Amino acid sequence: MRSADRRHFLRHGARLAVGVLPVAAATRPALAALPGPRALALHHTHTGEALDLVYAVDTQFVPAALGTLNQFLRDHYTGSVGVIDPQLFELLHRVRSLLGTESAAYEVISGYRCPETNDRLRGTRGGGVARHSLHMEGRAIDVRLPGVPLKELRDAALALKAGGVGYYEAERFVHVDTGRVRSW
Repeated sequence: MRSADRRHFLRHGARLAVGVLPVAAATRPALAALPGPRALALHHTHTGEALDLVYAVDTQFVPAALGTLNQFLRDHYTGSVGVIDPQLFELLHRVRSLLGTESAAYEVISGYRCPETNDRLRGTRGGGVARHSLHMEGRAIDVRLPGVPLKELRDAALALKAGGVGYYEAERFVHVDTGRVRSW
């Protein structure tokens, strides 16, 4: 798909997708009601690990898959494992579907972050890490999608209006979370 065609699709297709399946805070639980199996493919840039698994089928999340994802998205600095919000997986799945890249693997830069790691990063990243980061609650992830320009990844996440979206062009990733709708 040419870049101009993709932008047109994102602008107009995202409006339709949002209209068909609203994702305002009050309707987020409805995301688990998406029909059929839903899968994610991930590659962690810091650990080198990769996985591709079905995390939900119809209205049910797959408990073993959620456990695997929690372990995969652990704090790569300390090894601490947090509990990741399953709605974050739904959000990633919907972004990838909107972009037409259903089989592509996200590159994960950061998933769960323990409070100690968050504090340490706050002191070394020049204020680029939030004091009350949703990474510490398992509600945020920093990713990129090979073959998809960062701006298009950001725009798709913004179109869903399902949480926070941060655009970090210099660092080459997009932050998405299941918090309130906002962008930076």
